[in-house]
Amino acid sequence: MTDHRTLLDRVRGRADEQTADLPPCVGEQDVARAESALGFVLPPLLGGLYRQVANGGFGPEYFLLPLTGEGRTVVGEYGSLRTSTSESWPHGVLPVLDWGCGMYAAVDCLRPGAPVLLFEPNAVGEDWADAWFEDSPSLAAWLASWVEGTGWWEEEVMMSEDARELVPWPDAARRIAGSGRD
Repeated sequence: MTDHRTLLDRVRGRADEQTADLPPCVGEQDVARAESALGFVLPPLLGGLYRQVANGGFGPEYFLLPLTGEGRTVVGEYGSLRTSTSESWPHGVLPVLDWGCGMYAAVDCLRPGAPVLLFEPNAVGEDWADAWFEDSPSLAAWLASWVEGTGWWEEEVMMSEDARELVPWPDAARRIAGSGRD
C-alpha cells in the first residue's frame, strides 16, 4: 500500500490557502457507509482526502464534492448518474468534481492508481464512449498537478502553445457496455 501522507499534507496546505472555512472531515464510519451505498471500496487516497483533508470544498476550480452529507454529494451524484445516464456512466467511476455544463472529473475506483477521467458529454454524437477522456493516470498525479498549479484547467497551462490534448479513455466502450461491473 502506498503511503500518501506527504501528498495529503500538501493537499491540506493548498486547501487551507484556497478556502478559509473547509468542511469537517468525515469519519471511518462515513466512508464505510458510502462504500456500502456505492457497492465498491474507495481507493485509499480518495478515502484519505475525505478523512484527513475535508469533506469536499477544495480542489481545482469548482471544488471536490462532499462524499456524504446534505445537498449534492459524491454518493448522490454517482447514484443519479448511474440511473439517469446508465448508457454512459460506468460502474465504479465516481464523480468527484462537477466542472459545469454536464462535465465531471471522475475517479476510476476499480483500477490500480485510481485514474482520473474527464466526462465531457457536450460534443458526443451517438457513441457515449466518445465523452470519456483520460485526465490523469492516477489520483495522486491529478492532486499533485492541482497543488503545483500545472493541471490542464489552469488558464496559463490551457493557453500555452504546448498545452497537452486530453486523449480518449481507451476502456470507455468496454466499461460502458454490458453490465459495466468489471
